Amino acid sequence: MLAGVDEAGRGCLAGPVVAGAVILPNFYDLPGLNDSKKLTADRRAVLEPAIKAQAVAWGLGVVWPAEIDRINILQSTFKAMARAVAALKTRPTGLSVDGNKIIPARYLGSHSVTQKAVVDGDSLIPAISAASILAKTFRDRLMEHLDRRYPGYGLALHKGYGTAVHMEAIVKLGPCRQHRLTFRGVLPEKPSARQEQACLPGL
Repeated sequence: MLAGVDEAGRGCLAGPVVAGAVILPNFYDLPGLNDSKKLTADRRAVLEPAIKAQAVAWGLGVVWPAEIDRINILQSTFKAMARAVAALKTRPTGLSVDGNKIIPARYLGSHSVTQKAVVDGDSLIPAISAASILAKTFRDRLMEHLDRRYPGYGLALHKGYGTAVHMEAIVKLGPCRQHRLTFRGVLPEKPSARQEQACLPGL
């Protein structure tokens, strides 16, 4: 009854960070199950409903850009993971968390259980792989929806990552409500004190 936990969208400039949590049964039939980043969109689309159908329990957690800007992306990732764990209909006996950090107990609250951080867990632990796929597919669909609501940025294409097309759109249009304003590249950088001094007349 261990739950695998992983996130999607941590490094994006726009959109929420989404986490998934999955408890897999002892026996399952999920051919090709792997880290979502190593799978094609078509393969993820096939695995997503199969994971949901076969999992003992699964859950998703979302933290939106305004909260990311307020508490920073690391804390937001922990919060999204905790929300995914809280959404599980079956209480896990422990958590396997992708990466090198576990979820702080203050975010888990009454859902606190033993945890283990697993570097490259999305490739090594099937339940984490499943969680990464659910988080990725849900977030991708969400970004396609946000693309229709906030046109011009290409959110459906790059899913909020800092591609050249995305950066050009930010310069041209300015950030929208789905942009993370505390992330480098979203707002124009303020000149340093040295740069400001160099711009003063006579200097």
